[in-house]
Amino acid sequence: MNTSSHPPGRVNVVGSGPNGLTAGALLARAGWDVQIFERAPHPGGAAASTTSIFGDGVVVDQGAAGHPFGVASPAFRELELTNHGLEWVHPEFPMAHPLPDAPAALLRQNLNATASGLGEDKNAWTRLHRGLTEHIGDHVENLLAPTLGWPAHPLRLAGFGPLALPPATVTASMFRTPAAKALFMGSAAHAIAPLQHPFTSAFGALFGALGMTSGWPVARGGTGAVVDALVRVLETHGARLHLDTPVSDLRELPPADAVVLNLTPGQVMELGGLPDRGLSRGTRRRLSSWRYGTAAYKLDLLLNGPLPWRDERVAGAGTVHVVGSPEDLVAAEREAARGRLARRPFVMVCQQQGADPTRMPSGARAGQTVVWTYAHVPHGYREQRPGEVAELILDQLERFAPGTRDRVVAQHEVSPAQLEAWNPNLVGGDIAGGSMTGLQALLRPGFTADPHRLGEIPGGPRLYLASSSTPPGAGVHGMPGLWASRAVLADHTN
Repeated sequence: MNTSSHPPGRVNVVGSGPNGLTAGALLARAGWDVQIFERAPHPGGAAASTTSIFGDGVVVDQGAAGHPFGVASPAFRELELTNHGLEWVHPEFPMAHPLPDAPAALLRQNLNATASGLGEDKNAWTRLHRGLTEHIGDHVENLLAPTLGWPAHPLRLAGFGPLALPPATVTASMFRTPAAKALFMGSAAHAIAPLQHPFTSAFGALFGALGMTSGWPVARGGTGAVVDALVRVLETHGARLHLDTPVSDLRELPPADAVVLNLTPGQVMELGGLPDRGLSRGTRRRLSSWRYGTAAYKLDLLLNGPLPWRDERVAGAGTVHVVGSPEDLVAAEREAARGRLARRPFVMVCQQQGADPTRMPSGARAGQTVVWTYAHVPHGYREQRPGEVAELILDQLERFAPGTRDRVVAQHEVSPAQLEAWNPNLVGGDIAGGSMTGLQALLRPGFTADPHRLGEIPGGPRLYLASSSTPPGAGVHGMPGLWASRAVLADHTN
């Protein structure tokens, strides 16, 4: 409902990733005339699923897979996506980390149960995470905020700050066992940055706390189900979605009061009509200096059975961090950031089918398993020989699930260059919308307290940015879209 004293306006949204769709849905619900323009033949950006890779109705998530932030998202809750067909389903364990010559470390959807599995680190694990898990809603509200301004829960943020600031390697030194260190630093690796960098502890603590509370679920039927729910909200409120409609110049768009760009800074700077119109010199400088980070190399596998994990409990985990010891993990992330391909890269495995059997329909593929993986590789990495990275991923799987190669029926590889060709926001294979190192981890997209407002074209619309390059960053949670939509509504009211 539109609560403004001004009549609703018109908005064009460029890009239909979850953030663009969220911004459009919230504005349409407020009564605005919303048009969304998407270059691809389908909405969703990297939040997409397909049955075309392996055929026979086998569902493959082409981008995002597990959703610890999606299930906790205030934006998705505000849009009531679970009333529009979205269903979250949970694996037995949110996450597992296989270890060499030792049982795997397991993250359970409960703090005490997780801590009890960590032996002598039980008390240290509990001390580190108790405040987060007991007040996870407050922390999510603080950390998914649009700026570094006054937080909704200042005392909670004050308590989290000293934990968030250090490198993950420093915080992990409070643990004695490889299991606790690996469990914490594996979560920190979702920063896609060297674990010796400041702020990586924030990822380790928050991802772990989310897993131990609201979990790391998957969307029933594939990540595309999140997009389907967003589109249903849009349709309910009369928004129009234009597919196969690339936008290279803002002057191609119909007249509007606002334009929301679901793009990273690189794409914004390439738009016709910009940057010489509507962007200040400081904004142009911020966007031009934006750095992209470590890439993903994706490998989807179709197996003639489940992954043969040496520790059978790992089969119950939705997300598995496959890299080895804590030392292996630190080395792998350091090498990727330095532009070198690690011989033992960090490999993330998602086993969505365990929680969501609909990923593998009955019939021709009965008894088979689809496995989603990616490895962290240098930004824009180009293989020295075909299949180089896929072989390293399979090598890593063989270490902890011996016999995996013998079960491969088919595989599908997607290099960083192919990721970017599929979705130009994935620049050089960077799936986070920009490097999460240094101040970019906090100040996205640059040194500004107003990151979702870009400027105003003289005599034309105001410009807004809603992508993973803006706070609170990457993930399928729609929060950049929520904050951009609120900026639009606030500006239209004033």
